[in-house]
Amino acid sequence: MDVEKLRKDFLILNKTVEGKVPIYFDSACQTLRPNQVTNAVREYYDSFPSCAGRSVHRLATEVSLRCDQARTAVADFFNAEAPTEIAFTKNSTEALNTVIFGSGLKKGDEIVTTDYEHNSVHVPVLQLMNLGIKRKVVPSAVDGSFDLEAFEKAMTKKTRLVAMCMTSNVTGYTLPAREVVQIAHSYGAKVLFDAAQTAPSQKLDVQALGVDYLAASGHKMCGPSGVGLFYSRSEISDRIAPLMYGGHGVADVNYASFKLLPAPERFETGLQNYSGIVGMEAAVDYLKAIGLDEIKSHEIALNKRMTKALLDVPGISILKPSDPNLRGGIFSFNIQGLSPHDVAMILDNSKNVMMRSGMHCCHTYFHSRGIEGCARASLYLYNTKEEVDIFTKAVEELSTRFDKSVELRGREH
Repeated sequence: MDVEKLRKDFLILNKTVEGKVPIYFDSACQTLRPNQVTNAVREYYDSFPSCAGRSVHRLATEVSLRCDQARTAVADFFNAEAPTEIAFTKNSTEALNTVIFGSGLKKGDEIVTTDYEHNSVHVPVLQLMNLGIKRKVVPSAVDGSFDLEAFEKAMTKKTRLVAMCMTSNVTGYTLPAREVVQIAHSYGAKVLFDAAQTAPSQKLDVQALGVDYLAASGHKMCGPSGVGLFYSRSEISDRIAPLMYGGHGVADVNYASFKLLPAPERFETGLQNYSGIVGMEAAVDYLKAIGLDEIKSHEIALNKRMTKALLDVPGISILKPSDPNLRGGIFSFNIQGLSPHDVAMILDNSKNVMMRSGMHCCHTYFHSRGIEGCARASLYLYNTKEEVDIFTKAVEELSTRFDKSVELRGREH
């Protein structure tokens, strides 16, 4: 993978911010977009700025055709059986909420989750618990990996839905998805995967996985913001009730009743982000041209380099798993005596390193482990070894400098 060549596709990486080229280590939050994607978005506004699925004039027809084309491209990206198994939502949160609230769960039913769910799963499940639905949380193993034995112990014949974060946005760990699906199906439960952190750099074959529902975020995989990717297996997709009702999602309405359109239209009520959908075709084409395996290997190589440089530095703690091969492009850490926000702001101001800090919309992970948050460097296809070296040197210096200042203050007292 020619990283230097790829970097030319990203405008922000070819200009300076306050005299420096930005070191963007925040791709787990949102990736940068290549020119190919922004050009596709611009083409919509310049050439066919209309609505799909409503008017019959030529501009509207072009939008409909381009959205169908994008749906087919996304279906191929995930190896869905048919394009109709892909719906466009405004984000992965909407897709996850659609399944959790639309599955018709009732009092006495059970949902099984991990202990590191993003709030997009955790909070909707909390809402269902208020209705008498039981939640079971699978505790992680000591090494930070997914405990398959604990998962199977949590399953019962009352389990209706397994809703799980496929790849943690805190640690980068990816659970054994195929095994999870097999165990869940043996108990008659459906499986929903939050693949927001998986889809950007790992091949996802929904047919091979056997997963029932899957959600991903366009803005985390070089696509525009405001576009979520929602896969639902065709045999069961029409059993899910949509979150919203109104224009486009219905086939017919009278004063007493209405009839929903089949999937995916039933999940695409109201005006859609047509420019974003068109941009998503360009995004998945871009990722496929590079190769998901290439992207994943690149992320891990950079993570290994980062880990090797900082693993034994006093005062620095790296969130488990310890093996960088299991963390993909995410490197989450803390510096003793400094808050995560302090670390992020200092690195931004001193080295132009842009990263995230805090609890990353995964509060339960940190509360259950007695951690106040972490600094998170997340790597992607456009990051370089040189950037990693600048980062690790700065983090080591910061840890050492702060360590000495604490020691001196201690002596003064």
